[in-house]
Amino acid sequence: MAILKFRVYLEEDDAVYRDIAIKHTQHFLDLHLTILKAYEFDNKHQATFYRSNDAWQRGREISLAVYEKPYVVAPLLMAETTIGSEIKDPNQKFIYVYDFDKNWVFLVALIQVSKDENTKLNYPVITRIEGIGTQQYGTKSLLGEKFADIEEKYDLTEAGDGFGEESDAAENTDEEEENAEDAEGQGLDDF
Repeated sequence: MAILKFRVYLEEDDAVYRDIAIKHTQHFLDLHLTILKAYEFDNKHQATFYRSNDAWQRGREISLAVYEKPYVVAPLLMAETTIGSEIKDPNQKFIYVYDFDKNWVFLVALIQVSKDENTKLNYPVITRIEGIGTQQYGTKSLLGEKFADIEEKYDLTEAGDGFGEESDAAENTDEEEENAEDAEGQGLDDF
């Protein structure tokens, strides 16, 4: 049984990629789900593959479902199409589009064909992760959920010369400080 290894990278950044090994008898649906897992995307949106050439032109479509858009030729369905049936070239390429509104475009290139199946692995499998992938719904800190916003507070009641030292004019007397504290203690209820 042939094992196909694909390199999947974002269209804008080929330094961030994931390598995925999959059996040639598995379906595009399996590859679709593995790409989403590799990039930590959810499975809530429309998706499609296009068979491609070396110039990354879109060819035959292999879609998750038949969508409401004009088709020249009806697409193949991911759940019914095996990957091996669409390999026409030893350097076969596919374009994978996820979430048609956000238009996430991934380039998928066949980088290796092997007949040595590792029976200990459950294919498809992510074999390599390179770079930090983009976040599906915007930016997220590298610290993830452990990150907390810290609100910085500044005392703007003292006027200074802007160089970090207090000037003689900015020194408060004890009476001025008490008045300032009393003013801070009054809330909106007093109005």
